[in-house]
Amino acid sequence: MSPTTSQILDIARKAIDIFAKHGLKCCLTGGAASLLYGVSRTPSDVDLVVLTTAYGQETLKEMLVRADPQFYLVPSKTYLATYKVLWYRLTAGSYAYTKTHIRAMYDCKVDILVPEGDMNIPNVPQEHIVMLSGLPVMPLILQLLLKLQAWADHRVATRSDLQAKQYVDIRDIDALLAIAVRVGARAKDASWLPQQHFSKARERLSRYTFVASRATASQWKELGFSWS
Repeated sequence: MSPTTSQILDIARKAIDIFAKHGLKCCLTGGAASLLYGVSRTPSDVDLVVLTTAYGQETLKEMLVRADPQFYLVPSKTYLATYKVLWYRLTAGSYAYTKTHIRAMYDCKVDILVPEGDMNIPNVPQEHIVMLSGLPVMPLILQLLLKLQAWADHRVATRSDLQAKQYVDIRDIDALLAIAVRVGARAKDASWLPQQHFSKARERLSRYTFVASRATASQWKELGFSWS
């Protein structure tokens, strides 16, 4: 049983409020941000970008665990990994170490991200963060570009479970793209982004509109994107 929409948003609010007490700004990305923009799929986890370079991801996770016992950490299953995975407990019957199958089914994974980390997320200026349902959200154009990046990464992943995510990515991207066109978003809305993000986007769009979603090429161009 996956978390409900209300649970996803409630967990996000709790984490954002805790970080705010430390003077830290955040914004949602991933499936939760797409949900708030109007994509119908309910995500199974929370992706939260903490806009700071003063703390690492592990320290930020510890902040949440210390502030609220419903947040808890478990060792990563990745071989030789030193980081821990953050979860939010939704059921009294789930345990961090002894019942991982129950944890994965009933609790909610929370990914804490930082600018310019592994996902190459830019440090978003506060004035560009969008407020939706009282929650700070990644700007729409950047959200699209990050989803496109996720698709590209999943497509070449070596793990089969990650490869499978590319098809969910395509559905999310196409839905979010239609929303962006409908509300009149434009690529120039993200002109504050470093140019490298647009260069990478053009490369990914060339592949995306050729191998994944040819019918959306005109929509991307309507937003102001071009590629060779």
